[in-house]
Amino acid sequence: MSFQLNPLNANRLRVLDHCPPHFYAVDFDLTCHPKKITDWVYENLAGRYYFGEVITAGSSSGYNIQKRVAFEIHSEASYFALMLGDINKF
Repeated sequence: MSFQLNPLNANRLRVLDHCPPHFYAVDFDLTCHPKKITDWVYENLAGRYYFGEVITAGSSSGYNIQKRVAFEIHSEASYFALMLGDINKF
């Protein structure tokens, strides 16, 4: 088994502290520890991503604070969205 180093990880450029407009976002209510989400992304995907919070409109004129994970590679966002039910468990 060979190991390939991801240059984005080596240069600490993989996780962004802001969400660029061209990233594809997945918003959800967090039910597990945030580290479980970031560990899964780190281990299963290779592109740049953002992890943070977003305020969304809720019912009855209220607002919700949800977690947002956004990906530069749109296929990675699709894969994450499909796996989110298995990852985001208490």
